[in-house]
Amino acid sequence: MAAAPPPEPWRALFRPHRPALIGVLHLPPLPGSPGWAGSFAAVRDRALADAEAFLDGGADGLIVENFGDRPFHATAVPPETTAAMAVVAAAVAAAAGEVPLGINVLRNDGLAALAVAAAVGAAFVRVNVLAGAMVTDQGLIEGCAAALLRRRRLLAAEGVAVFADVMVKHAHPLAPQPIGEAVEDTLQRAGAAAVIVSGVATGAPASLEDLRAARAAAAGAPVLVGSGCTPALAPGMAPWVDGVIVASALKQDGVLDRPVDRQRVRELRRALDGGEARKPVPDCGQVLPAP
Repeated sequence: MAAAPPPEPWRALFRPHRPALIGVLHLPPLPGSPGWAGSFAAVRDRALADAEAFLDGGADGLIVENFGDRPFHATAVPPETTAAMAVVAAAVAAAAGEVPLGINVLRNDGLAALAVAAAVGAAFVRVNVLAGAMVTDQGLIEGCAAALLRRRRLLAAEGVAVFADVMVKHAHPLAPQPIGEAVEDTLQRAGAAAVIVSGVATGAPASLEDLRAARAAAAGAPVLVGSGCTPALAPGMAPWVDGVIVASALKQDGVLDRPVDRQRVRELRRALDGGEARKPVPDCGQVLPAP
């Protein structure tokens, strides 16, 4: 008898009637980046404090992200970045226990993210451009699905899921494409487990029109909001998504570079829980009605 497949920890994020709240740990500048301040202990301590605030406030998952390293490399980051993220992620994983952990190496180093995830036992990676080509402030970035999924197989890390952005923020598609087609390509051809829909920039909300179109095209695969979810907007977004990925709205006083405010996390968790029931997934090709 064949052995049962290993469990996939990322699935614990998603429940039928409760959108997941995934908090992003914006790491301060890491060694080698322009803003590096010289204390790795301070970087690690900030990540652990933000993780504690997210979890105490009701977050269901966490993402470790090298947000402080801007300006970002378009694709491959230097070895010191991967090493630093692995050390921080290992500390966060130990503190978070069974809480699913994700890795995002900006701007689009999916291979480095996968290496860190495999090393520390993370549940998923976030990849900004998995399929297609996007014109960004780092230049033209092309999808990395072929290399990423082959490396995942080589590392025997199939349990690490790929959460992929579609029409990622701070970017424009090289050629126009309806978001529904982009979602289908990302899931069916590029091998993503979940898709992420964002606004045009960090903190900018995704449109409900895009969320509805993505939910229709995803045909049951998880759809997440990648930017701009606030307590005021959460009840309207919650019926159309399986989760939200949040950072800037949950910082102290809403200031991007400040620590996470656990009270803001609690407020967003309550707002998500107070939204309408999740909209049913339509049949393929069926147009979702207006809310």
